[in-house]
Amino acid sequence: MFKLFNLGQMFILLMIFFSCKTPTPKDLAKENLIPKPSSLIATGSSFELTNNTVIYVEAKSKEAEQIGTYLANFLKPATGFVVQVKSVDTPMDKKGITLSLSDEKKALGDEGYELFIDEKKVQLQAYKLAGLFRGIQTIRQLLPARIESEKLQEGPWEIASGTIEDSPVYGFRGAMLDVSRHFFGVDDVKRFIDLIAAYKMNILHLHLTDDQGWRIEIKSWPNLTTHGGSTQVGGGEGGFYTQEQYSDIVKYAQERYITIIPEIDMPGHTNAALASYAELNANNKVTELYTGTKVGFSTLATDKEITYKFINDVVRELSALTPGPYIHIGGDESHVTEKADYIEFINKVQDIVNAQGKQMIGWADVAAGSLKDNSIAQFWQIKPDNALKAVKQNVKIIMSPATHAYMDMQYDSICPLGLHWSGYIDVDKAYNWTLESHVEGIGKENIIGIEAPLWTETIITTADIDYMVFPRLPGYAEIGWSSNDNKSWDEYKVRLGKQKSRFEFMGINYYKSELVPWEDEVISKK
Repeated sequence: MFKLFNLGQMFILLMIFFSCKTPTPKDLAKENLIPKPSSLIATGSSFELTNNTVIYVEAKSKEAEQIGTYLANFLKPATGFVVQVKSVDTPMDKKGITLSLSDEKKALGDEGYELFIDEKKVQLQAYKLAGLFRGIQTIRQLLPARIESEKLQEGPWEIASGTIEDSPVYGFRGAMLDVSRHFFGVDDVKRFIDLIAAYKMNILHLHLTDDQGWRIEIKSWPNLTTHGGSTQVGGGEGGFYTQEQYSDIVKYAQERYITIIPEIDMPGHTNAALASYAELNANNKVTELYTGTKVGFSTLATDKEITYKFINDVVRELSALTPGPYIHIGGDESHVTEKADYIEFINKVQDIVNAQGKQMIGWADVAAGSLKDNSIAQFWQIKPDNALKAVKQNVKIIMSPATHAYMDMQYDSICPLGLHWSGYIDVDKAYNWTLESHVEGIGKENIIGIEAPLWTETIITTADIDYMVFPRLPGYAEIGWSSNDNKSWDEYKVRLGKQKSRFEFMGINYYKSELVPWEDEVISKK
């Protein structure tokens, strides 16, 4: 006769069966990570994330616990798992997912990390908290693309086993969002922060003022926003951030280890200010609000004391709200400012920024002035003359060449959005260049990193932002993060094409370039 098992015995047998499941063979080397890691060793097995997985962090680090909670919250919508985050003295001894800081990883720098994965654990170690956060973005990309969904998805949730050691080549990797030509609200900016964070970028440059609108509250000059922020390109309503809203954006970025760089463009691109306060104009008369797209027609009165009081007040208030080290003063396309006046203006504003304990960044036009070696010039023009002048003054360079890095340039002649004054930039042209070899005379020792700007003359909605930013932005992220060794467009476009499902689960309205072999992710099932 067959022996009957009681319920307790059956439960034990089922537990043994499920605990002995053979891990799915997976090849870490075939995962399509962007940016490409520094080194990777595959071991052919996998770790499975389940509802019983626990994230362990070091008890002594509240910030590490916050990063663990960020990961748990990210995993929940698609998996349905309520992943616990536990603070322990020695997380590396635990099974599951472990996040820990180690002085032994100092060589990886502030953003580097080491990721070890086997059948029982995912161990993430870094020297600094930023490295843990960047490593989590790698874990994210190693999970199936459907992990990005806000709706419940079917598993399994497996991560290929092996070891990744990774760190960035450049410490400055960013994007710029112009919120002046068309205004984008707090939630839109936060979404943009999340998109750049997913590809390990660490800088968001906000272009807060221009001829068409002033977007940041300055309490000592309130009409800047109530009047100067009231419209935008095309005559739409416009808008602005209160100081509390701006601080909320800064905090949100900090939690993702992203530095906000605010830009107040001057002495040109200032019509919104000139329309708000008569005394900032040479003739003491306010200008009309401007809703067009021409450039180069406006200038502050550079010989007035009130102008520098105004600038000091703006920089003082903005510096108090901005924990990052930089204030961007613009300085580009000031065509109606006399050259001698422009030079004197830049020199004075540089001192004002420094007096608030900040480093001045300016578009490379500012190299006409006498730059201090703690200032930074952002190369953008087709010709590199101004950037080379900055290098001769021992000033570091941010590489943002309009011919390759401007995300508002059209992909081709039939692209429905964007401009093309610096040429068309399809995905291959956006990727297929290097920071160090782009301009003769500007080498790696002169460069702090890359920034890809998105100007918004033609950009009205978040779908428009997506279309112009993706799929170019991951390539800019890789240019700044990854070594040039063994890198090519032909190899990269395959990895990019396999981001298709991920983009779609992320809700990104990306441009489907015909140069990229787009491919849906194969859904594995047990």
